[in-house]
Amino acid sequence: MKCERREFLKLFPAVAAKIFLSRNSSWAMSGKLKSRKKDSEIFPKRTLGKTGQRVSIIAMGGIVVRDAEPAHAARVVAEAVEKGINYFDVAPTYGDAELKLGPALKPYREKVFLACKTRRRDREGAEEELNNSLKNLQTDHFDLYQLHAITDVEEDVKAALAKGGAIKTFLEARRQGIIRYIGFSAHSPKAALAAMREFDFDTAMYPINFVCHYNSGFETDVLAEAKKRNMGIIAIKAMAKQRWQGKEGRERYPKCWYEPIDDPELVRKALSWSLAQGITVAVPPGEESLYRMAVEFAPRCQPPTNNELSQLQQIATGCTAVFS
Repeated sequence: MKCERREFLKLFPAVAAKIFLSRNSSWAMSGKLKSRKKDSEIFPKRTLGKTGQRVSIIAMGGIVVRDAEPAHAARVVAEAVEKGINYFDVAPTYGDAELKLGPALKPYREKVFLACKTRRRDREGAEEELNNSLKNLQTDHFDLYQLHAITDVEEDVKAALAKGGAIKTFLEARRQGIIRYIGFSAHSPKAALAAMREFDFDTAMYPINFVCHYNSGFETDVLAEAKKRNMGIIAIKAMAKQRWQGKEGRERYPKCWYEPIDDPELVRKALSWSLAQGITVAVPPGEESLYRMAVEFAPRCQPPTNNELSQLQQIATGCTAVFS
């Protein structure tokens, strides 16, 4: 039966709409158009150990906005939240990072997981630093508060966990709801293992780096113990290549005390290796360009293939590890 041209033109809008909806079924639900998921909903997240909190696999370190103009810091933080970054890390020792991050993060504070640290090992000192950080960051609580950079068992671990140590400030602040979870960052396996034996920490921040691994297995025992205790594992130095071998490159990356990885393909492989070690979140270098590379590549990272593992091992043998 032939369809007259005039009748076809009358039917065309309805037919076209039907074809459109049939080809785009994800848009057709209960007679309403379904909106596309936001970037913030797509960015990969993992559970931070026994805290149960879901956080992005890449964190934004406060060093990224250190020395930045306030307006620029605000833009960087807004972009991070829009992309789905919900883990932010900072410390008093990062120059003016707290002062720059606080105002920039304030509009999104209830949407993000904010971690801070103290290098003070005594109760009074830790309390003073905690209060200063709360003020600088314009918040009334931290989701995670950590003993920063524990390295020596006696001077750092035992001092902080003693009767008059920083841990007393942590426990009182947790009781008052000023902090939610307690963790540590460490740069030595002895200190990290001692800390885990002496106190039930929620998280461990530690170097998880392929060069360190292939040179000395630097992370092996710490990772195993943290996993056994169901701790959230926060990786640092995933994009570190080695200690600086000379002056070349230092001017380009003034926020890095080590030579970072900036080759895109190696960044992807290095992040893939670290993310495959059972960690929750990785904190990239403080240089904004390197942080942005991590945000770009991390969602596409997959466990390294055997061939990629061999390549990483070969690269590592020619590097001076940042920790050993």
